[in-house]
Amino acid sequence: MADLSIDIRSLVKRHGATLAVDRVTLDVRRGEFFSILGPSGAGKTSLLRMLAGFETPDSGEILIDGRSMAGVPPNRRPVNLVFQSYALFPHLSVADNVAFGLEMKRVPRRDIDARVASSLELVRLGEKRDRMPGQLSGGEQQRVALARALVNRPAVVLLDEPLAALDQQLRQQMHVELKSIQSQVGITFVCVTHHQEDALALSDRLAVMHQGRVAQIGRPQEIYESPATHFVAQFIGTSNELRGTLSDHHAGRATLVCSDPGLSRTIRVAVSDALRPGEPVALILRPERVRVAPDGGGAGFDNELPGRVETLRYLGSEWHCVVRMNDRQSWTIHMPNHAGGSPPWRAGDQVSVQWNVSDGVVLPLS
Repeated sequence: MADLSIDIRSLVKRHGATLAVDRVTLDVRRGEFFSILGPSGAGKTSLLRMLAGFETPDSGEILIDGRSMAGVPPNRRPVNLVFQSYALFPHLSVADNVAFGLEMKRVPRRDIDARVASSLELVRLGEKRDRMPGQLSGGEQQRVALARALVNRPAVVLLDEPLAALDQQLRQQMHVELKSIQSQVGITFVCVTHHQEDALALSDRLAVMHQGRVAQIGRPQEIYESPATHFVAQFIGTSNELRGTLSDHHAGRATLVCSDPGLSRTIRVAVSDALRPGEPVALILRPERVRVAPDGGGAGFDNELPGRVETLRYLGSEWHCVVRMNDRQSWTIHMPNHAGGSPPWRAGDQVSVQWNVSDGVVLPLS
């Protein structure tokens, strides 16, 4: 327990007839950047509010730095929350916003000035200490809110959708800055978000929540490359899939019998011993793990399906190609832009969609 910042044990929270958090158990390691990711209604905000002390669990326990938070009010918890809206005081300068919490704690003025200066230098806003929040960009306001949280030297910083108000370019810049700041201070960060890119880019580990429960916990690479459930595979990133049942299950390999009668090809897949022959499953293939070749040019790959290029989208660094196999089945495939903007295919081209056994993940549908 000594290396844990947060230890959550069998936490339950109901809102009327709705079970918002359903027996959630997870831990956050000291100095870790941990994200809680999920769609609306997954229970992540309720979990954050219970960590902050704004809501009380119906059952279960929260420990922070080994101490139970039962009955501990928000202002006495070793945490600081950075709100989605930043919640800066518009009538106070940047420095006064950062100092506010220390003043409420009656910290000596000399100490306040030193700690405010240190926090503003950390977020690179020392030269804007006298500005008003309305004179700052969205990214700068976000950094002021972070400085205000860090100046209190909490054990844990809680982030509620911290980058939601930023545009895409600024958001990507803040990925680097936020992670750098967290690494410098060594404080545990817990981020609640529905934005997958934020969670994948920032986190040492993350928890994916669904219907009040934790569906999977792991490093970003584990969550994306090896989803534990069909929900996680669909929620994280983009997926192409084939549904069917398994046959010829032997030594970690099997044949997928597609439920779509229009796809009668034999599909070879890698499977775990936990999956049984005849069980409904889905083969999950990420768009970047599938190749497109001229029709019939599938030599060297374990699997191929014929198709027709339906649309192409140019995104600068890559092309997104939609290939239709039949009336019910079309896949999106991501291809690097190696030809200076020249399209690799044209709409209507007959092609072969190819992949190897190692490119896919087979998950139960039940």
